[in-house]
Formats: sequence, structure tokens, C-alpha cells
Amino acid sequence: MAQFQHQDILEIADGASLLRIAPQAGGRLLSWHIDGQQVIHWPDVADWSQPAKIRGGNPLLFPFLGRHRVDGQIGRWRDAEGTVRDLPMHGFARDLPFTASVEPASATHSTTVRMTLADNDATRAGYPFGFRFEAAYRLADDHTLDVELTTVNTGATPLPYYAGHHFYFSLPHTQRSETVLELPHTRRCYQQPDGSISAPEPGEPSYTLDETRILDRFHCLDGLPQRPVRVVAPGLNRTITIDLQRPGSVPWYAVTTWTEAAESDFYCIEPWLGLPDAIHNGLGLRWLEPGQTETAALRITVGALR
Repeated sequence: MAQFQHQDILEIADGASLLRIAPQAGGRLLSWHIDGQQVIHWPDVADWSQPAKIRGGNPLLFPFLGRHRVDGQIGRWRDAEGTVRDLPMHGFARDLPFTASVEPASATHSTTVRMTLADNDATRAGYPFGFRFEAAYRLADDHTLDVELTTVNTGATPLPYYAGHHFYFSLPHTQRSETVLELPHTRRCYQQPDGSISAPEPGEPSYTLDETRILDRFHCLDGLPQRPVRVVAPGLNRTITIDLQRPGSVPWYAVTTWTEAAESDFYCIEPWLGLPDAIHNGLGLRWLEPGQTETAALRITVGALR
């Protein structure tokens, strides 16, 4: 394994592209560089004792994403029988080690990294279900990254889940006003202080990333998106296209937009399978029957402005 910030990691290279991945730290994609330039942000200094708190890479959100709460307490959920359990915000996957395998390149596929998390005594305390959750990363070419999240119900009862991504895309904060986010037809909403989801309002086809009205907002997709999500960053001479209509994928529910602060040199574009608190409000909540498998796939392509 390669060494990065004094940690054992996997490095996958294809032409101009370099991926850094830390399976032991929540199956985290740390960074993606093309021609030495960061596409996926990772900080120069990171506290590896608390990987979930590091602002960078792509934390994996599973089995639930966002904030869920019971009686005002964040990090709790109630099942249909009324039992209340503790489960961290964004789930536990980003805090746990994954097992990893590397599939060498072949005539039909580039090198693929697969990372798997399975239920154990610790996960069953807050989420009493048998599961296998897998993240796969593959460089389709040196400017294209295929990503899959696969969930398998290995238990004997139906399994509720709503997973997602938390991509930190590199962007100097001074360039937000000139950087454009293009979206398919969406409805825009947000999570209110009491945990409920606001009434949706019509989304717009494009926004600049300095707009406060898209900070911590959910852009709910109306059926299959008719065009991809696209970020146009003139200051970086870069476009980022996120294709959410991959063959065999379950439908994505929303794309969330967020950044931490006015001076943060990243902006998060996050495809999600559901909305926060879906275990209670049902917005995107998915159920897998025993033995059932689902995959949510996307493709990220980085290009130059013309």
C-alpha cells in the first residue's frame, strides 16, 4: 500500500488521473487529481483520529443520511414498533473500516477498487439488520470516474435504507460567483429547525455557487433527469459532469448543495437516494426484501472549457 499523510492507502492511476482511497477510514475516496490538479478536495493537514470530521474526499453515507431525530434529539430513530435507537447523523459507514479488493485492469475494465462493509454486533445495536454495503470506484478513462453503491439485504427481514455521497469538489472560494451549477428539472427544499422538510418550490436550471438560496438545499429530481448535473468553473477552465442515469441504477432522489464557510475552498455536490429523516417522513426511503440487491451508480466526467 502507498503512504499518504502517514496512513496506508490505495493509489489508483490511469493516465493523467490519480485516485487516493483509504478503505480503513470509512471506505473514503480521499482525492482525485488530474494532471496534478485536485478535482476532489483533501486538506493538506487532516486529523485522522476522527475521519468523519475531515472536510474532504467523499464520505459514504449509509444506512441513513442527514439528520434524523426523535423528540428533538438528533441521531435517534424510531421503528414501526415504537423502539427508539441511536444512529449517528449520516449513518455509521463513514466511521468504520471497510475490507478492500483491487480488480486489475482487463480488456473491458480499468482497475476497480471495491470496498465492503457488513453488519456486526456494533452496527446491529443501532440498526438491527443484516446487510452488505459496497462502494466501487473505477477510472473509465483518465478523465472519467464510475462510482457504484451496492446494498444487499443479507438478513431475514425487510431492510430500510437511504444512502448517498458527499463529494467535496475543489473550488477556490473566490471563484464561487463565476462558477455555475446546471441542474435538470428539480424541486428545491431544505430541512427546517424542527427536522421537518420544507414545502418544495420550483427549482431553476442553473445557479451560481455564491447564492445563499442553495446553501444546504436539496434539489429533488422529478423522475429520471433529462440532463446531467454540471458544474462550469471558468476560473479552473473545468467542467464537471455528473451523470445520474447509469444502466442498472436505482433512481437518485436528490442532489444536495452545501459548503462549510465563506472561505472554504471546496463546494459539495451530493447525490442522495433520499432526504434527511426519510426513516420517519418516507421521502426517498428504500426497502430491500431479504436477499434483494440494489445498486446506485453515477459517472463523473471532467473536461476543459471550450
